[in-house]
Amino acid sequence: MRFAAVSPLSRLKRLLFQPTGPIPGPIELTHRKIFIIPSRFGAGFALLLLILLVGSLNYDLSLGYVLAFWLVGIGHASMYHCFRNQSRLRLRYGKAQPVFAGHPARFEIVIDNPTQHARRALNLAATGAEPVMADVPAQGNADVQLELPTHQRGYLLLPRLTLSNRYPLGLFYAWSYAEFDVRCLVYPAPEQGTELPPPSGNGKLGKRQGDGFDDFAGLRPHRPSDSPRHIAWKYAARDEGLYTKQFSGESSGRMWLDWQQMPAGMGVEARLSRLTAWVLLADQSGLEYGLRLPSKEFAPNAGPAHRHQCLQALALFGLEDV
Repeated sequence: MRFAAVSPLSRLKRLLFQPTGPIPGPIELTHRKIFIIPSRFGAGFALLLLILLVGSLNYDLSLGYVLAFWLVGIGHASMYHCFRNQSRLRLRYGKAQPVFAGHPARFEIVIDNPTQHARRALNLAATGAEPVMADVPAQGNADVQLELPTHQRGYLLLPRLTLSNRYPLGLFYAWSYAEFDVRCLVYPAPEQGTELPPPSGNGKLGKRQGDGFDDFAGLRPHRPSDSPRHIAWKYAARDEGLYTKQFSGESSGRMWLDWQQMPAGMGVEARLSRLTAWVLLADQSGLEYGLRLPSKEFAPNAGPAHRHQCLQALALFGLEDV
């Protein structure tokens, strides 16, 4: 039997920080979860104090003693306030809305402060994300948005968070770790410049696109899922309400978006990218559309829930989480 080699540094980190792995619930920063060390500025400050104290001893300078011990007191007070600045805070995560690959994934983190003291100059950071500064009022909370880049479809896990501060003087650096079991769904990047496919050959499915719609048939009240291209802007300009133009034959606007409609030599990711674009185009056009993949099928429907269901299937196609 072979065992994986663990470096002494990794053992030391595990011993000191005792990682517990991602957890679903809020994380309270107790005293055991806060670490504090002197900052570079604090180390220089300590060296200055040492020089001042040695000089006072050599030359028996009473004023030097007073100044040195006064600065030591300031250092101790700074350490206490730096530690207290993030003690008893609670971290919890909010929403992580699905995004398309290439767009930043936004993770919402809420910092709760149940104490009577405001917390200032907190820095929340995660690997790959820009750090965010936040102030939390007494008995209040602060919403922090962390943005992480996305490069591929699937689930993007929120990496370990580091909450830190150097308040109030920058002499000490205090930090805590938090790991949440939260992830953001990343849809495939839609193909640019594509159009909806031609009718599939089934008499009752499919609607021709690209050549324009049939003759104008009337107006109906606007729905959020309607395409902006079909809005009757003249009526809207006259404050007569928002209406959508209807065309003859539009009521039979149901179509299938089929994996098999792609060219034979087309790669998996390219197929998913095109299907994603088709789903978006069909949704914007107000069509009822179905999706056929090699492993599953979604019957024609419309609306935000159906759109998300189809995009989710495309995002997780071939991955373990399907």
